[in-house]
Amino acid sequence: MAAVIGPLSLVVATLTLGGVVATRHMIGYADAQIAVQNQGYVPFSDEPIRYRDPVRDPVALAQKALDEGRATLAYDKDRGYLPAVLKLLGIPVSSQTLVFSKTSFQFTRISADHPRALYYNDDVYVGSVHQGKTVELISFDPMQGAIFYLLDDVDTARPRFQRAELDCTQCHIAAGTRGVPGVLLRSVYPAPTGTLTPRAPQYITDQKSPLGERWGGWYVTGALASATMANAATLPAAAAVTPADRRLPALGPISTRFDAAAYLTSTSDQVALLVLGHQTQMHNLITLTNYQTRIALHMLAAGGKVAATPPALESLPPATQEMIRRPAEQLIRYLLFSGETPLGGLDRRRTIAASAFARTFAAQGPRDRKGRSLRDFDLHDRIFHYPCSYLIYSAAFDAIPEPAKGYVYRRLLEILTGGDRNADFASLSAADREAILSILIDTKPDLPPAWRRHAAATGPSNVRTILKT
Repeated sequence: MAAVIGPLSLVVATLTLGGVVATRHMIGYADAQIAVQNQGYVPFSDEPIRYRDPVRDPVALAQKALDEGRATLAYDKDRGYLPAVLKLLGIPVSSQTLVFSKTSFQFTRISADHPRALYYNDDVYVGSVHQGKTVELISFDPMQGAIFYLLDDVDTARPRFQRAELDCTQCHIAAGTRGVPGVLLRSVYPAPTGTLTPRAPQYITDQKSPLGERWGGWYVTGALASATMANAATLPAAAAVTPADRRLPALGPISTRFDAAAYLTSTSDQVALLVLGHQTQMHNLITLTNYQTRIALHMLAAGGKVAATPPALESLPPATQEMIRRPAEQLIRYLLFSGETPLGGLDRRRTIAASAFARTFAAQGPRDRKGRSLRDFDLHDRIFHYPCSYLIYSAAFDAIPEPAKGYVYRRLLEILTGGDRNADFASLSAADREAILSILIDTKPDLPPAWRRHAAATGPSNVRTILKT
């Protein structure tokens, strides 16, 4: 999964959901797929992060259940462990997306007529190559971010998720993951064989990406495909781009067909890809805010400048405040979909009717007393009807340490009640802010007291007084 999901990116690693190629650490490529796991330098291994310590992410908990006999994995002679893995981890089959670029360590088995399948829920990403030897997983631990696993896809009495660190972190701790163990979705210019066009641009896909730069190397089911790089490969005349050539490689429709019956479902859902683009970088920003806060406080503690209990952000030295505030502000903007690229006027009803993923996704999660949810879709001009990330309910968000978490909540209240009119939040109408505020007050039990006091107050003009009390 070296990248996560799709031409998700990465070049090198054992787990990528999209990115690419072999490394000297791999053993036997397609036939011996378990990578070097516990040798060599892994970033963030020391205090205060201790990345290699035991974790409690969903895959680690699933392995514990297997070890204790509370769970089993049934092997299917045609599909291996994949169906059982998805069921055990609560991952919907409807989340399937298909990527045909050679951006996984199982690249020898990936092509336009043999794409790689990717599945996910709020916490776990799973990659599978039909007739491959390994199921690849990235699972999010509340404190440590992305944790990488491989499952040998051969029938055995004791199947085991094996933690894979070294190869995966080489690519999954990079600029595209915000410098922390994370995930990313990459868009590339693929040749018909699935290989990447030399020297051609590559793009990291999130909610702000122009549509024309999304989903290169992916199959996409839905009306948005025609506005993107999906379902296409570079033409023979564009086999390479010279350094002096500023023109982009020409893309043409893929004529090759793949056997849809070989996959768990026949679609590579556009809505699943839209949500995936949001979720991957949201995960990274939560982890970044967590790490930066722990590192900043550790640096102060090492100098004897901070108490064991995290103080208020404003009482910290200015440099420490900035170290915590910067990622927190990035998180806040992304959480509220600042700068989201418009979808161009999709037909919402048709899009949802055609997407089993959209219906399954929206049915999950809490609803307020008016029946509203942060998982409700818009799918006309933007992804969600109420532009605030559903990952605010995640264990990873809840685990953001103080004082960063308190700062994020304080800023959110200020923005949603109209106390912050920054242009970055101009896309949030008064109705959007009121709806998001009400939904969170009804559905997020751990909100600070200031939010409850606001709920009993008479209007947004009270925000500054509330925040000072």
